Amino acid sequence: MYSSLTLLKKYLQYLLKASNGKGHGVHSPFVFTFIKEVLNAKANNPIIPLIEKQRAFLESNTQLVKVWDRGAGSRQSNNTERSISQIAKAALKPKKYSQLLYKIVAYYKPSKVLEMGTSLGITTCYLAAAADDARVVTMEGAANVAAIARNTFKEVGVPNIQVVEGDFDETLPQYLNSITQVGLAYVDGNHRYEPTVRYFESLIQKSNEESILIFDDIHWSAEMEQAWEEIKNHAAVTLTIDLFFIGLVFIRKAQKQKEHFIIRY
Repeated sequence: MYSSLTLLKKYLQYLLKASNGKGHGVHSPFVFTFIKEVLNAKANNPIIPLIEKQRAFLESNTQLVKVWDRGAGSRQSNNTERSISQIAKAALKPKKYSQLLYKIVAYYKPSKVLEMGTSLGITTCYLAAAADDARVVTMEGAANVAAIARNTFKEVGVPNIQVVEGDFDETLPQYLNSITQVGLAYVDGNHRYEPTVRYFESLIQKSNEESILIFDDIHWSAEMEQAWEEIKNHAAVTLTIDLFFIGLVFIRKAQKQKEHFIIRY
């Protein structure tokens, strides 16, 4: 992964390139609506304070657990013992981005929501709270972490979540075989080029113009930036939105020419 200094430089470059976060100068009606109705909307739900209370609990929990990190999403070594607090501070998406995922699901109302990378369950709770009429499937490779996430779901009180444990190379094909089309998929489980592209290529096979694919940490490393460029250039992809920490992918058949937006958030 990039060093903290390199990430800071890249973030400053992003701010210089990004379009106005209020929609000024954005000529795509679809993206303008996304900015106004999603980016600039408020996430209002009585369950949100409960989710954030659980986040604070996890970030202060010193209990030690053994974790096997299958991906490249940690600065720490594989098969190591870490406190829940350490895992939380390294892996949980900030409140701003967790709530953005909530707003995306609440606005577009996908019939199915897939999360690849449960972590401790905070983001999952946001997805499930916004998708109360949909099934949320969340995949996690580390059994101990999945167990903590299940407790998070219980404490917050979100019932519409199914946890699938195991290697994504096995669980993702099984999931895709069980559905007719992808609704929304949030990929946050393996920050390397090859698996990220492979997951995308699997998801795109069952995606259509109503599907939304979201990739986490697209500027986290040279590998992730390479993967993001390949995803953007895929023949089926017509629109992408780069928010620096996450990237959104749309397949809009009505859009005849590719468009790639960098938007300040």
